[in-house]
Amino acid sequence: MKYIKLSILLVLLTSIGCDVLEQDPQTAISEEIAIRDLKSANAALNGLYDQLQSTDYYGDNIQIMSDVASDITQSVGTWDFYREMDTFTTAKSNTENRNLWFALYQTVNHANNLIAYVPGLTDVSPAERDRILGESYFIRALAYFDLTRTYGGVIGEVGTLGVPLVTTPSRKIDESSYPSRSTLQASYDQVKADLTMAESLLSGFDKPGRVSEAAVKALFSRLYLYLKDYPKTEAYATDVIDNYSFDLEPSYANIFAGENTQEAIFELQYNTTDGNSLRFWHVPSKIGGRGDIAMHTDFSEMVKARPADTRGDLIGFDADVGVYYPAKYNKTGGDDNIQILRLAEMYLNRAEARANKSPMDAVGALSDLNKIRNRAGLADTVGVGVVTKAQILLAIEKERSIEFILEAQRWYDLMRTGRAMTVMMDIPRKNGPDVTLPNKNYLLFPIPSRDMEANPNLAGQQNDAYK
Repeated sequence: MKYIKLSILLVLLTSIGCDVLEQDPQTAISEEIAIRDLKSANAALNGLYDQLQSTDYYGDNIQIMSDVASDITQSVGTWDFYREMDTFTTAKSNTENRNLWFALYQTVNHANNLIAYVPGLTDVSPAERDRILGESYFIRALAYFDLTRTYGGVIGEVGTLGVPLVTTPSRKIDESSYPSRSTLQASYDQVKADLTMAESLLSGFDKPGRVSEAAVKALFSRLYLYLKDYPKTEAYATDVIDNYSFDLEPSYANIFAGENTQEAIFELQYNTTDGNSLRFWHVPSKIGGRGDIAMHTDFSEMVKARPADTRGDLIGFDADVGVYYPAKYNKTGGDDNIQILRLAEMYLNRAEARANKSPMDAVGALSDLNKIRNRAGLADTVGVGVVTKAQILLAIEKERSIEFILEAQRWYDLMRTGRAMTVMMDIPRKNGPDVTLPNKNYLLFPIPSRDMEANPNLAGQQNDAYK
């Protein structure tokens, strides 16, 4: 069971409008006072990373929500909030959906405070200031990107409204406390603007546990793939591949069993006292988990049917229940590091961009795709004779679905490519009837009802599937 932590952020971002909540909780410390020098700014920045690591965000929720809504995983336990997502019956009051929304805006507000107050600090060198601000802009960009693709959609595929954009610290209740939803274009423009700022402030690459210039360029590649700007997708992916020291990890399993491998561009750092919950939700109870989220049988057996594919080794089977489960994050203490950006994505982003170019660069696309297949133990694919754009794109889609299990990719890939209504048809479930995506509006999650009710400027702005 997860519990929402009451704080000044909750007051201002999720429950505005109640007089009793206009008072700061006794345990809250004003961030304006807290960010007063280099030491406290670094402490606040560490707190910003902690927001990303929350179990309501990348500590499990965004991965579970996006995969359980897709053809990768399914809800087989008793936690109905994920069951609703699995069966496209998500209530506007769904607790896990509300937790993700809250965690995303909590992250945004934490970044807003650093962006607002670090420039005024007098004991911070220009280099230190650039570092702190660059990392803060990147993390705000990531949060707004995740907000937009989860609740707003993808331009040209689904959705017209973006998300409320808040770029200054929330400290009091006034007109700025009731933001309307922006357009979808404006939301992606905000992500682009924040990444542009981060790119101007950061340089090089030090270690994957901190945001770097390389991470900014990698997220730019992902962003432009969503925006279907294929030349920029390719250019940023190539920059990351060619101009830093990354290399594909020879062993796919070691990306997750190890930490901060040569493939990692940005990786969240966990330990036994500050763990994530991905293993807990997925592995069977007999080996210390809850076992609520299993893999879809058809998908698992598709992977297992390719015996040379080492990625299948990270799919376990619970014979007692008769379900497959993902074992990518499998440390008993929940101290697996979480991958946010890694080199394999850059190759697959570039492959897709090259396949979509005019004229198509089939040779380049297949070369990138085959690098990922070969690392997994597979031979080259479809590269004999003439191949069509559609064949190459389907081959890339398939490899992405296997490569990025539990990395918050599959659901969004189906959304941005327009393939969801084809793929998400009659998906067999373990403990219920087959499920079909009713229509493309259900690709989006609902704006939580609590926020709709608290903010009068959100009236009439709920996503279409939930009105």
